[in-house]
Amino acid sequence: MTVSKDLLRFIESSFRSVWALELLLVLKRDPRAWTEAELVSSMRASELVVSNALESLVSAGLISVDPTGAVYMPINDEVAVCVDQLEELYAARPDAVRRTIVSASGRSATAFADAFRLRKD
Repeated sequence: MTVSKDLLRFIESSFRSVWALELLLVLKRDPRAWTEAELVSSMRASELVVSNALESLVSAGLISVDPTGAVYMPINDEVAVCVDQLEELYAARPDAVRRTIVSASGRSATAFADAFRLRKD
């Protein structure tokens, strides 16, 4: 399976962690309102991990959260197609997807740390 540059950019820009991807797939596969407690239990994750993942997925336009819970709700059809492609890729090549997410988050952390470096004039 060949991976388009657009799909790689989508992965890098949409997911801060593999937990976020896993959470998105749970919501996509079982289309109902999930409470945060149900997601913590289902994913065997901490409340902090789930909370952070939900926040990042809302920011990425992939889910909606209201008082009844979180639901898979991509912002538009183009994003939904990207999620479908990602789901296929993750099923076929999970390690490649994980590496892409971890690599992107590592670059973000390095860029943030570099912003605080003292420079010699």
